[in-house]
Amino acid sequence: MAEFFRSLLAAGFGGQGVLTLGQLVAYTAMYEGRHVTWIPSYGPEMRGGTANCSVMVSDEEIASPVVSRADYVVIMNQPSLAKFEPTVKPGGILLYNEDLVSYRNPRTDITVVAVPANALAMELGSEKVANVVVLGALVEAGDIVGADACLATIKDKLGKKKAQMMEMNITAFEKGREIVRKGVSC
Repeated sequence: MAEFFRSLLAAGFGGQGVLTLGQLVAYTAMYEGRHVTWIPSYGPEMRGGTANCSVMVSDEEIASPVVSRADYVVIMNQPSLAKFEPTVKPGGILLYNEDLVSYRNPRTDITVVAVPANALAMELGSEKVANVVVLGALVEAGDIVGADACLATIKDKLGKKKAQMMEMNITAFEKGREIVRKGVSC
């Protein structure tokens, strides 16, 4: 087994940026010199339909890209909680968007982090950065990729297409990290 092997499942509605969140993790891991898989899954309706992706990061080649049990699970909407909460490995981390998800009976064998992603994104000026808020929380809560490398990836991958939102994305990432540093979890 690889010395370093981490898995992520991210899920929500199409348009919430869960696929982009997964891509940013995958690109960051590649920049860090790790082996990576990224597999998207989405309904035919895209925006508003369901979307999820899985990411694997390892020091060694990855034999199968299928993630059935994940170290980290990011939940952006209520239907995704029901579907993906059972996939968090014991000892893993579940991060959820508390603005759109109600998690009444959290598991006790995992770390649960509630992130006010939409509220923080709206404070910054656009709901479109809610995924970057959650990405910041994920990076701070876990060890799937490094924070500095992830910030560089955000600048590289999001800066080219959406330069006008760069400062907002950087601030969103830092706000997500701050949530975890303050210990906001269940």
